[in-house]
Amino acid sequence: MRQTWRWFGPKDLCSVDDMRQAGVEGVVSALHHVPTGHVWSPAEIAQRQSAIGRMHDGSPSGLAWEVVESLPVSEDIKKQKGDWRAHIENWKISLRNLRDAGIHVICYNFMPVLDWTRTDLAWRLPTGGTCMRFDIIDFAAFDIYILGRQSASEDFSPTVVEEAKRRFAEMTDGRRGELARNVVYGLPGSAESFSLDDVRRHISEYEGLPAEQLRGHLIDFLSEVCPLAEELGLRLCCHPDDPPFPLLGLPRVMSTEDDYATIMQAVDIPANGITLCSGSLGVRADNDLPGIMNRLGSRVHFLHLRNVLRESPDLKCSFHEAEHLGGNTDMVALIAAVLREERRRKAAGRSDISIPFRPDHGQDILDDLGRKAQPGYPSIGRLKGLAELRGIMTALEHPAEGLR
Repeated sequence: MRQTWRWFGPKDLCSVDDMRQAGVEGVVSALHHVPTGHVWSPAEIAQRQSAIGRMHDGSPSGLAWEVVESLPVSEDIKKQKGDWRAHIENWKISLRNLRDAGIHVICYNFMPVLDWTRTDLAWRLPTGGTCMRFDIIDFAAFDIYILGRQSASEDFSPTVVEEAKRRFAEMTDGRRGELARNVVYGLPGSAESFSLDDVRRHISEYEGLPAEQLRGHLIDFLSEVCPLAEELGLRLCCHPDDPPFPLLGLPRVMSTEDDYATIMQAVDIPANGITLCSGSLGVRADNDLPGIMNRLGSRVHFLHLRNVLRESPDLKCSFHEAEHLGGNTDMVALIAAVLREERRRKAAGRSDISIPFRPDHGQDILDDLGRKAQPGYPSIGRLKGLAELRGIMTALEHPAEGLR
């Protein structure tokens, strides 16, 4: 298992020096400033590689950009409208440019409009630390009363609708504004000004698009890009929906093991693979993470290891980001399954034996609390998670007590 770390670029409050001191082996990054649908040019890619390759004092960092997260798939491609064909061609050009730069693992997602959704970005834990949280009651209050989406109440249980009505009535104007900002934080363009009318417009463009049609659009996209990726020696890996159930009336098509199996079978090319995110998939109690790794592991090209704690047994439930060993996913069993898959790859003579992973998300603790880093990406909280994951890996691989 290859230890990597997500870095958002030179503006990231976690520096290259910090990554080096954390002892990671590679870097996960993306060109977030390049507009979706545009080509990632060789010059832009090289500039990011150069930034990763140098520490603050100019000395070599010993780190390299090893995984792309994410090369964004445009809304036009997902809807098959507008400039979608040109965007696919630009995606292919970007793949060639990334291969030429020596980068071979490309993560992407196919979530309509929402990249991820949380109602709280700094929810206080009993320890005094904070974490991200999705509260189904608060989200229903946003959907029904703040966004005002037609028929929104039909997407929630009567109990949730009633509680959302009470919750919204008790919210201050400040909390209502904060809730709206938190929800749209994971929307395209939300780093800039993004109004509720913009959200409504994005959602309306998917009106009448069923999940099966969106899945068909994903298969069409993969049928175009995966043969090229295979030719270039690249590994594409789709990130699951976050959270893994429909929101805002939008379809979701990558939320379960069956979803992944369907896509792997439809475009049965080794380059067509999986980003196994234990946090996103772990929100659903019916997703067996070690089992998914055992059954679909040959196509897992990238791992996000994080944990969530479900706050109810419902499919649409509240949850929060737990400690890496403290949530509903059995992280020891999952890592054991990953190590077994790596042994199978070695025996088969595959070149991609070591699967890159990163400690995804983390709780804000200690000095993280004052840094105001990218939500979900505190330095100390992630380092704590990485240390815990390293401990599991070391124990399972120990010759005396290790994996049989």
